[in-house]
Amino acid sequence: MPVDFKKTTAPLNTLTWDTVALSQKTGNVYEMVNVIAKRANQISVEMKDELGKKLAEFASYNDNLEEVFENREQIEISRFYERLPKPVSIATQEYSQDKLFFRRPEADQQYGHNNDFED
Repeated sequence: MPVDFKKTTAPLNTLTWDTVALSQKTGNVYEMVNVIAKRANQISVEMKDELGKKLAEFASYNDNLEEVFENREQIEISRFYERLPKPVSIATQEYSQDKLFFRRPEADQQYGHNNDFED
């Protein structure tokens, strides 16, 4: 599930979440943390890939240290990504707003559902 980083409304600062209320969806605090952590890792990888693609345009393949210079666009791109909410904040917001889909594979096996993932 791709994230549009420009449109996210996740908080930039630290919030205190009611873990009891959040964990009611899973029935377990540890399972809730696991779901949020996995989504945060997905978001982090997506952000890193996107940033890497944007910064690759500015890559210099010269080994000459005297030609090191600052590119204004590169600095602005880096600052934009630094100002974004942290992946955990985005994932927690998605979880609290019921935008995340998760399932328990062991529960699916118990009821005879197919567990194969399709890409």
